Amino acid sequence: MTVPLPGVPLAEHATVYAALDRVGFTDVWSSEVNGTDAVTPLALAAAWQPRLRLGTAVTPVFTRGPGLLAMSAASLAEAAPGRFSLGIGASSPTVVRDWNAVPFTEPFRRTRDMLRFLRAALRGETVDEVYDTFTVRRFRLERPPAVPPPILLAALRPGMLRLAAAEADGVILNWLAAEDVPTVVAAAGERRPGFEVAARIFVCPTEDAEHARALGRRLITSYLTVPAYAEFHRWLGREPVLGGMWRAWAAGDRRGAGAAVPDELVDALVLHGSPEACRAGVRRYAEAGVDVPVLALLPTPELTAGGAPALAALVSRLGPPPSDGGGRAGS
Repeated sequence: MTVPLPGVPLAEHATVYAALDRVGFTDVWSSEVNGTDAVTPLALAAAWQPRLRLGTAVTPVFTRGPGLLAMSAASLAEAAPGRFSLGIGASSPTVVRDWNAVPFTEPFRRTRDMLRFLRAALRGETVDEVYDTFTVRRFRLERPPAVPPPILLAALRPGMLRLAAAEADGVILNWLAAEDVPTVVAAAGERRPGFEVAARIFVCPTEDAEHARALGRRLITSYLTVPAYAEFHRWLGREPVLGGMWRAWAAGDRRGAGAAVPDELVDALVLHGSPEACRAGVRRYAEAGVDVPVLALLPTPELTAGGAPALAALVSRLGPPPSDGGGRAGS
């Protein structure tokens, strides 16, 4: 499950983490956009629920310097030894340049360089290296983790996918349909032993299809107009489906862009319906090749009206059924 959950203050997440563990969720994964940072929700989870696996999906490679990112990762790895995975990625010009005042240049090389730096630093090595996009002089972690965390790489298209397969411990996918998974995984090529495929999956567990699709369209027009995601979906062959949205967006017609997104695409990218139907949709991602399906819970009318009790009931229904034995399909 993606944490923190919407509408729940961080100070109240102890009960959230306990509920997730109780109903069979195995992992909690944070993100870093413009809400919480990626580290704080996981630090709380490490202290409050020692059985959950923790991960970032993702921590941008531009918004922290190399040394600070290594320290953040090492701290979480020390707090949850053997239970933390570090997911890193380029992020976007909006997050990096517009919100954090950092130039968004050469994202592929920056990601590759940060991956290589972190691999060495988290092993406790002294790093004195001139990389293509930054230089580090004699950096060594004062508290290197006893168990260096696996490093997963956010990737969309073949170049970054191949880098992940060659040098990282896994890949993190985002904004794709279950039917897209085999294409994306195949593009990575030969993978390292133990390589994991994680994917964030948007879930809007309501039978109010009008609400779910309206929310889905807003998200799709916000995300899939970002150049990296637009090129990703062009690569997947969705120019005929999304071309109208892209043209309307480029012309400044936000309403027209949303209207141009067909229901079928919304339904493929944003799971909705009953919690059980959403759970079945998540299962399709697992069957297609995703090892770690990470639910990202979207707000629903039922959650807004029902508050904490409705959220607790929903989490229980979204978790893996008892026959799964708490398997990763509910993660």
